[in-house]
Amino acid sequence: MARAARATKITNIDTKAPERIALDSADRRIIEALQTDGRRAYGSIAEDVGLSEAAVRRRVQRLRDARALDIVAVTDPLQLGFNREAMLGVRVQGDVRAAADKIAAIDEAIYVVMCAGSFDILVELITEDDDHLVHVLNDQIRAVEGVTEVETFLYLKLAKQTYSWGTR
Repeated sequence: MARAARATKITNIDTKAPERIALDSADRRIIEALQTDGRRAYGSIAEDVGLSEAAVRRRVQRLRDARALDIVAVTDPLQLGFNREAMLGVRVQGDVRAAADKIAAIDEAIYVVMCAGSFDILVELITEDDDHLVHVLNDQIRAVEGVTEVETFLYLKLAKQTYSWGTR
């Protein structure tokens, strides 16, 4: 199942990190309002923040242009028929960046990060069922050049998931 390009944020591993954008208290309050309800009207946010609707609209656009903010729908995979979630620890021989790029291109891989420690790459997968997971593991992840080991951690129950860390 293909993902919508707009809802997917893929960072080129070789590019320099973007410059950090300065946030003031109004920006933080706008972000908090949108994290609570991404469909909230700018006029309503403006009343709470003490700015005009146009000022809120400009600030949101500035945050979006700086890639500091994306407004997307967050779904529950189980409600949409994706009944198996897993985290993979991947070990790589050779160029970890190339392997991470190839894994990031797999639709079922929703989170791919290079890391330090016992694994070179962590990958979060969402699949329809165990058969689909086996297919992705054997036919896609393990087929990536340089992948030497994959350890799979099956999700049993979600204890916490938050998107509100952006203004701390």
